[in-house]
Amino acid sequence: MLRHGRRERGHLTDGLDGLAIVPVMIAAASFGMISYLTGNAVFSDYLQSIMSRTGELAVLCGAVLGAGLGFLWFNAPASIFMGDTGSLALAACLVRPPSRQHEIVLAVIGGLFVLEAVSVIVQVTSFS
Repeated sequence: MLRHGRRERGHLTDGLDGLAIVPVMIAAASFGMISYLTGNAVFSDYLQSIMSRTGELAVLCGAVLGAGLGFLWFNAPASIFMGDTGSLALAACLVRPPSRQHEIVLAVIGGLFVLEAVSVIVQVTSFS
């Protein structure tokens, strides 16, 4: 239920015209850096936060960041719509990295997604 809520917040941020790509890129870069630092032997020893098998999460976040840059590069005059499939897929890619003992970081980095979801809830309840 919690993972579905996280994914849906990314979908609500998107709207229709790909507005979620920049917040997703910022979150992916942040989660990628955290995953790299907690997986690296030197940095994790300094941070006293040793986690194994986080290198794959850093690669996933780098791929999401690269896909976002490609979307922005080839969508200069805003001619391509991301749609539901793209926004849900990108938001689902951001659910996995913080679910490895970094749930508080998700609330800090993904605060914009939470604010957008609250805004949609308030708008829907006020119009009905």
